[in-house]
Amino acid sequence: MVAKSFPGEGKSFPWWAGNARLTNLSGRLLGAHVAHAGLIVLWAGAYTLFELSRFNPEQPMYEQGLILLPNLARLGFGVGAGGQIIDTYPYFAIGVIHLISSAFLGFGGIFHSLKGPETLEERTPLFGYRWEDANKMTTILGIHLTLLGLGAALLVAKAMYFSGLYDTTIQNVRVISNPTLNPATIFGYLFGVNGKNWIAGVDNLEDVVGGHIWVSILCIGGGFWHISTQPFPWAKRLFVWSGEAYLSYSLGALALMGFIATYFVSVNTLVYPEEFFGPALNIGFEQFPYFHRGEMLTSRVWLANAHFWLAFFLLQGHIWHALRAAGFDFRQGKVVQSTREDIQPEGQVAMNPAI
Repeated sequence: MVAKSFPGEGKSFPWWAGNARLTNLSGRLLGAHVAHAGLIVLWAGAYTLFELSRFNPEQPMYEQGLILLPNLARLGFGVGAGGQIIDTYPYFAIGVIHLISSAFLGFGGIFHSLKGPETLEERTPLFGYRWEDANKMTTILGIHLTLLGLGAALLVAKAMYFSGLYDTTIQNVRVISNPTLNPATIFGYLFGVNGKNWIAGVDNLEDVVGGHIWVSILCIGGGFWHISTQPFPWAKRLFVWSGEAYLSYSLGALALMGFIATYFVSVNTLVYPEEFFGPALNIGFEQFPYFHRGEMLTSRVWLANAHFWLAFFLLQGHIWHALRAAGFDFRQGKVVQSTREDIQPEGQVAMNPAI
């Protein structure tokens, strides 16, 4: 199902529409994305240095309102026996590297937003695209999957070859030399056969690293498959092929991951050690210990709530853009432009080519 431009060609967008005004300007849209990445990296670097400037090694991390430093600590940076922070220089270096990277990303974003070609097709078809080109869109999907797989592989490399990860069961950093590769064990978490708490029930780093190996293999394999193949006919009929639809799919996926992350950070104390994030939370409608009077607002509470509310609003965005991709006009309260040939908006009659 190929969706036409919605709203129509030539219509102006209000300022709050953001990147919607760049829908048909691939070069400018690239600039916006690169600049956005630069802002994210800038925040990560600046906030890491801010947290470092007020960090007290004599006090638990989770009592200091820290968000980024606990994540670096669980990766084994600067941590010694007993979960003590013995070296803060890695945190400083990581923060500075992010700041430097953000400058390059910011420059690239400004260049593509102001000086680069408005559409990438002007320079080379390799980087150009049309939203309705299903083959090109799945190629872009494949590239993203490959990059995600490489990201998972980086964690595996850190765990196995570059100093290891912090293991709360021994309260020290160790190299994960024998990750679990048995698919029955790894996918057993996914299907809920390895105890309670679903995938958040993982209780050893061998399974964690082994899971990332499988994620890396599947993402990279799926990426190459999408790059080298075209969508099946049933897939072309099933999906709406438009920029608005792709945005809705992405927001839906992010919302799902956000809700999963909320649950994981709330109950898992292996990947999110209590030494850095505080005690695990109770999940349920009757007990919200972090709302009780006198309860400490730990880093775990902040992360769980941040993930939940971001996922909640991402879900609303998914619904909004999915309806718009289907041709729904919120001002008129009805579908005004169908994205299916067999479903016509109110007041319109489907054309029968046999007549």
